[in-house]
Amino acid sequence: MTHDHDLVLRPTDAQTTAALNPPAGRNGGDLVVETLAGLGATTVFGLPGQHALGMFDALRRSDLRYVGLRVENNAGFAADAYGRVTGEAAPLLLSTGPGALTSLAALQEAAAASAPVLAISSQVPTAGLGGGRHGYLHELPDQAASFRGVVKSVHTVRTQSQIPSAIAAAWKSALTAPHGPVWVEIPQDVLLAPTALPGVTALDATPEELVPRPELTALAAHVLSRAERPAIIAGGGVVRADAAGKLRALAEKLDAPVVTTFGGKGAFPWTHPLSLQSWLEDRHTTDFLEDADVLLVVGSGLGELSSNYHTFAPRGRVVQIEADLGKLESNHPALGIHADARLALQALLETVEERTDPTAPERVRDVLAAVAARIDSQRLTLEQEVLASVRRALPAGSPSFWDMTILAYWAWSAFDAHAPNLMHSAQGAGGLGYGFPAALGAAAADPTRPVLAVSGDGGALYSVAELATARQYGLDVTWLIVDDGGYGILREYMTDAFGQATATELTRPDYVALAESFGVPGVRTTPDTLEEDLAGALATPGPSVVVLPAQLRMFAPTHLGSD
Repeated sequence: MTHDHDLVLRPTDAQTTAALNPPAGRNGGDLVVETLAGLGATTVFGLPGQHALGMFDALRRSDLRYVGLRVENNAGFAADAYGRVTGEAAPLLLSTGPGALTSLAALQEAAAASAPVLAISSQVPTAGLGGGRHGYLHELPDQAASFRGVVKSVHTVRTQSQIPSAIAAAWKSALTAPHGPVWVEIPQDVLLAPTALPGVTALDATPEELVPRPELTALAAHVLSRAERPAIIAGGGVVRADAAGKLRALAEKLDAPVVTTFGGKGAFPWTHPLSLQSWLEDRHTTDFLEDADVLLVVGSGLGELSSNYHTFAPRGRVVQIEADLGKLESNHPALGIHADARLALQALLETVEERTDPTAPERVRDVLAAVAARIDSQRLTLEQEVLASVRRALPAGSPSFWDMTILAYWAWSAFDAHAPNLMHSAQGAGGLGYGFPAALGAAAADPTRPVLAVSGDGGALYSVAELATARQYGLDVTWLIVDDGGYGILREYMTDAFGQATATELTRPDYVALAESFGVPGVRTTPDTLEEDLAGALATPGPSVVVLPAQLRMFAPTHLGSD
């Protein structure tokens, strides 16, 4: 018979000695950094502030690497990218009130893209918690309330002994599928007070596995095995679950064509005979998917961008595998399987019957040819050549991070990511300013390969202060700025809708001179020299800026009833 006390881990003599004689000069902030290190963190992002100084002072006594950005929202984007690239929870250290609130847009993007960000904010002194109006600097009646609708979980600490458990619980939450941002807040006095607690050891924050129910995967396998025209939509959940190999094996076993969502770029080989690529904003692709008698949707909620702006209306049976419970059947009736994509695909691989469809590659080629003909008819040669130049210049194993700009909208549909987890954008929440600070976070995660950031001039102005960060840490990021003198996509939207644009034109700086003022090399390029200039910048270690003055156009949409 096993009793609970039989499972208790008993301290060693060395641990007992260390516990009885903790190092001198530690405070509550040390408990934060010791907990992070104990959980496996190596790098933290953030920005100091008055109430958070206890945490930042403790960094001095730790082995954690600190990457400090110039704006809290940009620090959040950097942490987001670090989490996406590594699959680890990315610590983000923030101060109270304005500092905390400035990170909200980045945390919304992390939530939409399921990026594991562990945000740890200071709070006013403990006496100010609970809504009383004490007049502390940065005081809010309920700071956590601002984050509850954005993050996965909120953890408020009130004593030093709560710090390790609260951070460990948040860490586990961030890394349990679906991944996402979490929020921990710790009062200033708790962070600053000396602590006699021993150093933090023996933490366990192992994420829970989201296993599919076997009766559901059995039914899904039965339906797929007997389908006449199966098709697969692969979303970002496939990438986050590291399940691209299982997806390919299943698609080949079923002879099922695959389209990847914009968040699922790279989940399926671009040039595979069954690859419909990512042309989700094209009616030819939409029609093909609607014609499937069984549609397997893996790791996607079929939201606005993944459903051709909600014009997609499947006529066959839908099987949906999704880790986010709220997205199951949220847009279309389906056999909903609440599970991690990797585990669910493995279950299907083990139970589905092999089927052969020699017409599938031909049908895929016909769709891609129709898409290409539609795009070619719009005389968008410049846009296609610019995107092709970027692809040729970017090394095959290098990640790219795209802001909300016309070239990124092209890339969502037309860019070959080459592999999973290499192309990222802000299409989850759609905020400006993501590309450059996110690329900095990726470069901090892996300094062995250059990173590309792509922005328009409008988005660049959100992030330009981070040129100082890139220079300070020598981060190997090349920043391509497509300068069209305004918010290009909004200019196009407004002109199409109202006949003319308002509030879209921008006075902008000389971006090359501005970069050079930060000590960052800059070059002004043309469409003809873009590939050479971009490749040269990417091949040169350290940060650089390439500016392309060009006004690009979007291809015509199909969700409004046009061809």
